[in-house]
Amino acid sequence: MIHRNLCTLACILWSALATHASEPLPSWNDSSSRRAILSFVAKVTDKSGGSFVPPAQRIAVFDNDGTLWPENPIPFQMSFTIEEIKRQLPQHPEWKSDKDIQAALSGDFPPLLRDHFRGLLHIISVAGSGMTTDEFAASVRRWFASAKHPRFNKAYDGLAYQPMQELLAYLRANGFKNYIVSGGGLDFMRAFSERVYGVVPEQVVGSHTAVVYELRDSGPVLVKTMNRLFVDDGAAKPEAIHQFIGRRPIAAFGNSDGDKEMLEYTTIGNPLPSLGLLIHHTDKEREYAYDAKPQSSGKLITALAEAPQRGWVVTDMKKDWRLIFSE
Repeated sequence: MIHRNLCTLACILWSALATHASEPLPSWNDSSSRRAILSFVAKVTDKSGGSFVPPAQRIAVFDNDGTLWPENPIPFQMSFTIEEIKRQLPQHPEWKSDKDIQAALSGDFPPLLRDHFRGLLHIISVAGSGMTTDEFAASVRRWFASAKHPRFNKAYDGLAYQPMQELLAYLRANGFKNYIVSGGGLDFMRAFSERVYGVVPEQVVGSHTAVVYELRDSGPVLVKTMNRLFVDDGAAKPEAIHQFIGRRPIAAFGNSDGDKEMLEYTTIGNPLPSLGLLIHHTDKEREYAYDAKPQSSGKLITALAEAPQRGWVVTDMKKDWRLIFSE
């Protein structure tokens, strides 16, 4: 009898675990954030309801830094760029007079992040200028293969937030087309987006400069330049969505005031049902805690204040996520 009772208890526990594992968004606590996401997806995918949205119009846009992975103590691309500058420095004595490069090398990061990250994007474009797009992608992959985050001591591309990975997969399984719309460099993100997030390169929108086509003896190439810098932040995000995606999103996910206009464009006056969500960094033990005073980028003041009146969901990282990174 005892053996039978133990078997019955084991079966009940196994069934409960299996049920939990099959539930969507398992790394999210049963919070208002998770319920809002599940309710929204159920509503727009229910053909019998009045809020059904055809799959072609199920566009979701995600910021990257601070939304899909950390951006402190400095954005990952800044760490990559500093290493690239150090590697190339012997071949570029003229960089000694570049104030942004010297600021980066000395660790003086705040000036690089002002005016929508123009200093940062300047050093990014300098470090990549003259490379072919394939050469640049190869340098990004080499860096990911060896570099480690200073706090977590893990490869940078192993630090995608597990709850957001689940969200990307959940939306994809429900007919959504996920785009990354980020202030990060376009070519930098395209080098890893498909492998890390399951977002193909053509669904990545980011800051960029012009490339120039050349036909070389080895074949055709695209060469990165420093011309026509486009900074994909703030109001530029909805402008880029219109230019590069061509459909108004019905879901937008961000974490900073730089994402505010993207959430506005997605949710205010949209004829289709919409969802706006902000990630609030509140967990200093497992990640970082900041809003008004981040270590580098990711300031969240205005968008957080406007969230209640706009109906945007605010996800409290400490309270709403069972875990931050995959284990």
